[in-house]
Amino acid sequence: MKKMIALLIVLVGLSTASMAQTKPAAKEAKPAKEAKEAKPAKEAAKEAAPAGKLKADGTPDKRYKENKEAAKPAAGPLKKDGTPDMRYKANKDAAKPAPKKKG
Repeated sequence: MKKMIALLIVLVGLSTASMAQTKPAAKEAKPAKEAKEAKPAKEAAKEAAPAGKLKADGTPDKRYKENKEAAKPAAGPLKKDGTPDMRYKANKDAAKPAPKKKG
């Protein structure tokens, strides 16, 4: 009886180990339309609110002052994804809008 239980445990162990070794099924490729719709956050932000004149390909034209100002890097440290780390005062100050003049 002990041999039967030991054999059963070994068989169950081997069968589960062999299932873990198989590769998952390959994912289907997305159609071309869906691939074009998925854009990184930086590109989506540029398209959402263009600051000034754009080149023929849709990117901001750096010859104009308003586009140069929009592309200035953050004052303080950046996160891994390139966005300003808002834990630092330099980045918080840069994000605040300039005070409006009265008059």
